[in-house]
Amino acid sequence: MRLIICATAALALFAYSGNADAKAKAAPAAKAAFQLNETTWLYTGEKGTKVRESIDSDGNFIVQTRTGKHLDHGTAVMKGNKACFTSAMTKEGEICWSTSPVKIGHSLNTVSDKGEKLKVTRVAYVKMSMPK
Repeated sequence: MRLIICATAALALFAYSGNADAKAKAAPAAKAAFQLNETTWLYTGEKGTKVRESIDSDGNFIVQTRTGKHLDHGTAVMKGNKACFTSAMTKEGEICWSTSPVKIGHSLNTVSDKGEKLKVTRVAYVKMSMPK
């Protein structure tokens, strides 16, 4: 009798888990709330520096002063409703910022996971390149 109960329980568990796997595979992947690739942003950085940041089609970012001095570069990716940046020039690791869809010419107040606040303005995409 115990063998029949165990076998029935195992079959029920197997049938349920298979059904859950099928549902998980059928569910569409969650789409990022906003697309960062091929966007450019203006903001005021440390010490009042006017900054331009561009993210290319591959998710690489470059940060320069508006006069063209290179400040930082690395990779950017959307994770849910956050824009996450990993600098190739610092050892800070990934830093994520709140974000939402913003049209060109409009601003957004964003907050990092560390509590830093920044007002950024989206402008027309400018493809920037690494300094030589």
